[in-house]
Amino acid sequence: MDTDTATYKTKVTAAFNGAAATYDRLGVEFFTPMGERLVRFADPRPGQRLLDVGCGLGATLLPAARLVGPDGSALGIDIAEAMVEEAGREAARQGIGNVELRVMDGEHPDLPARSFDLVVGSYSVIFLPDARAALARYAGLLRDGGRIAFTSPVFTRDTFPFLPPLFTDLIPMSLLEHLPPAWHPEQLHRQLHSWLEDPADLTAALHTAGFGDVRVVDESVDMTARSGEAWVDWSHTQGMRLLWQHLPAGEAAALRARLITALDALRGDDGLIHIDVPVRYVTATVAR
Repeated sequence: MDTDTATYKTKVTAAFNGAAATYDRLGVEFFTPMGERLVRFADPRPGQRLLDVGCGLGATLLPAARLVGPDGSALGIDIAEAMVEEAGREAARQGIGNVELRVMDGEHPDLPARSFDLVVGSYSVIFLPDARAALARYAGLLRDGGRIAFTSPVFTRDTFPFLPPLFTDLIPMSLLEHLPPAWHPEQLHRQLHSWLEDPADLTAALHTAGFGDVRVVDESVDMTARSGEAWVDWSHTQGMRLLWQHLPAGEAAALRARLITALDALRGDDGLIHIDVPVRYVTATVAR
């Protein structure tokens, strides 16, 4: 692992370890409905063995574990130890007994070949430093006929990375200059847009990794927030946490105020803020 990749993973691990206690629990609904929708695309069956890469608190792992049932098994891996601990507590709270959790680097999973029927990853797989190489490793973990299912943002070059389109007018692209080099726009375009923006490129990458029968479906997830302040606080527990951590205090305060004001203006009749988030759902079958 080169120095830049090691630094990137260290920063990401620290960010999510720090956010684990409040991750997706601050009055915003997004990862749970997206994870549940991914499970429907993945279509886990009773008795199957499932791997969730970058499982977080289990938004995909736990509903999938229920579907594979007591005769199946669900392994969740995450690079952040605190996430694994929180997911384990949530599985116990829900009484789901067929779940195993391990701290593991999803880019290099130390797992037996051909030992899973299904690999899933919600907003995780595609953010690995060399995600395309990792996809080939997942193909090796799948039994014949096994499937992969994952989600990705719908990337376009004219929108702010990782966030719904409405944030492009609210967050200046220039703020990305405060991020570590791996998150600068030109690097993001090389790492993500180069193969994820066009479904044809994504399909080609999956074929190269050893998959066929690729299906790419774009849908909107209704992200809800009880207030602009709740959304901004929640963003400190997600990938945007890295931006908040690196912004100078004055710019962070100005951005916080601008986002809260703009989001509060979007409240609906139910008192909630509704944000359409384009999400790409990808499924494929190992080609052997």
